[in-house]
Amino acid sequence: MPSTTKQRVLVADDERAIAEGLGAILGDEGYQITIAPDGEKALEELAAGSYGVALIDLKMPKIDGLALMNELQARNIATECIIITGQATIDSAVQAMREGAYDYIEKPLNQEKLNRVKALIPKALEKYAIGQKNRELATRIENLTHYGELTGESEEMRAVYQIIDAVAPSNASVLILGESGTGKELVARAVHNKSDRAKGPFFALNCAALPKDILENELFGHEKGAFTGSINEKAGAFEMASGGTIFLDEVAEMPTDIQVKLLRALETRQVRRLGGKKEISVDIRIVAATNKDLQKALADGELREDLYYRLAVVELYLPPLRERVSDVQLLANEFLARFARQNGKQLRGFEDGAWAWIHSYTWPGNVRELKNAVERAVIMARGEIVTAQDIMPRHLRAAATASANAATAAATSNGAGTTPATSNGQRGGAKKAAAKSAKGKSAKSAKR
Repeated sequence: MPSTTKQRVLVADDERAIAEGLGAILGDEGYQITIAPDGEKALEELAAGSYGVALIDLKMPKIDGLALMNELQARNIATECIIITGQATIDSAVQAMREGAYDYIEKPLNQEKLNRVKALIPKALEKYAIGQKNRELATRIENLTHYGELTGESEEMRAVYQIIDAVAPSNASVLILGESGTGKELVARAVHNKSDRAKGPFFALNCAALPKDILENELFGHEKGAFTGSINEKAGAFEMASGGTIFLDEVAEMPTDIQVKLLRALETRQVRRLGGKKEISVDIRIVAATNKDLQKALADGELREDLYYRLAVVELYLPPLRERVSDVQLLANEFLARFARQNGKQLRGFEDGAWAWIHSYTWPGNVRELKNAVERAVIMARGEIVTAQDIMPRHLRAAATASANAATAAATSNGAGTTPATSNGQRGGAKKAAAKSAKGKSAKSAKR
């Protein structure tokens, strides 16, 4: 039998002989069968229970097959539907396929077509099971605010969680793209912790922070006497992380000749220590990250194209904080609680002015900058509420003050630039001059 568990299948057909015949045949195949004599009864059954597959006759009383399918879609009932149709309704069957039916079978149901039904049902059940798993995952992630060490409830972060959940059980290499401070290492740890390698080591290396010779040594290790001062042998990250995960941060900063050796290690799953002759087999998964413009790095030769394809089996984009602004308040409150606890302070939250600044600032340093700002605010706070002065960095407070002073000066300058007394004096002098001029003209006219 193809099914070891009693998977539920509904047969909906108003021709009793066809419905009972199909039911008996499929029951012998190991399925739990329910028979519905019309579309209305079929809808009641499908709405009340979880059926992986329904065999639905197009022409049924009360609710026909197409109307039944439309109603299932409207109610988000995910049962896979196989349409049973006569020759006269073949166009309707094709239409049902366009609207989401899994497949259709033409009457009369001879042995050949019954065999086809038997072959179709396991495939339809598999599709239903995959869809069910994805729906359960989406529902679970929809309610998440935390995923491992990651925090966020925005749609952007839930998309990240879904990718991690999908890729973690595999051994596929993952390339994480994102700006500095977005939490790429936290994503790498989540991939590791959700995988079958979780009990193995997690080894992180920052390729931009280490000089070339040290980076190569850290990756591959060395044998005794490989270079001056190497008095002992040393295992590299590939050996120490065997059975676990290596995280290569800022991988595009890695010198290209080391990229060649890294590519070979990924392809062969073998490494050779510096100064060594023996190939050492390793079992590792690589998760890499970069904050560079990927296309530019490839065009400029900073990242080898063949290495990129090896690293980016799955590519994961981690959005900057400005692209997930709905997470800012959640993160700020979490950091506040964490640092208040660490510093032994009783803080109730942020004042309105502090929130206004937090939400208006673009956070170019992303989550790392927000975290540092809140930690500093907790340390600087003198009351139970964090103020705008506490949370704003000193250079930004100075810039805000300078901007305010400049605005005040501009407003003063735009107010005509003179005092009322001076202005009145000027107007008075002008009147006297005009009167004197008029008097002189009158005198001259009299003499003429």
